[in-house]
Amino acid sequence: MVVAISKPELNQGRALLSNVTWETLEKLDVDLAETGAHLTYLDGYLEIMAPLSDAHEEPKKTLGQLLEIYMRMKNIRFYARGSTTIGMKELGARKEPDESYCLGTRKSVPDLAIEVIVTSGGIDTLEIYRRVGVGEVWFWEDGVISVYCLGSTGYELVSKSTLLPELDLRLIEFYSRMGDQYDAVNAFMQLLM
Repeated sequence: MVVAISKPELNQGRALLSNVTWETLEKLDVDLAETGAHLTYLDGYLEIMAPLSDAHEEPKKTLGQLLEIYMRMKNIRFYARGSTTIGMKELGARKEPDESYCLGTRKSVPDLAIEVIVTSGGIDTLEIYRRVGVGEVWFWEDGVISVYCLGSTGYELVSKSTLLPELDLRLIEFYSRMGDQYDAVNAFMQLLM
């Protein structure tokens, strides 16, 4: 199979390709399955990310644990979906969130997607999530969380979560920046008791 690629851009462990068909995306997904690469697709653009580093994975796991402890302690029913791929050919969009959750009941589209940013640029993640219909997206970058809520005209940057309005995001940020994950999660849990 020949892949129509117009000069890939290489940047910090990722490649951005253009003019990629959905069929090529599916083939690459199978071919790269064992490599740990993450594929993001939007309207013919494909971003291939190298396997993720500790700089990405550790804050992602810490953030997920903090959020899950909060929801358990507050008796908020949730279903963790992790990085389950969302999107479809008809939408021209596909993404693997870093973490994702359904609140209340299991759903085919998560209510909340979380992205840990260690590099910038690339495909418009919010556009993918808008097409798929994810209600809320959190971006964690350098220990700061930005929350975007989906409205009738697209995503809007908001000061707090609409899904979890009582959650103090500054506390989550503080504990997500602690040097020791175990200590951070335990300290946050003690605070909630």
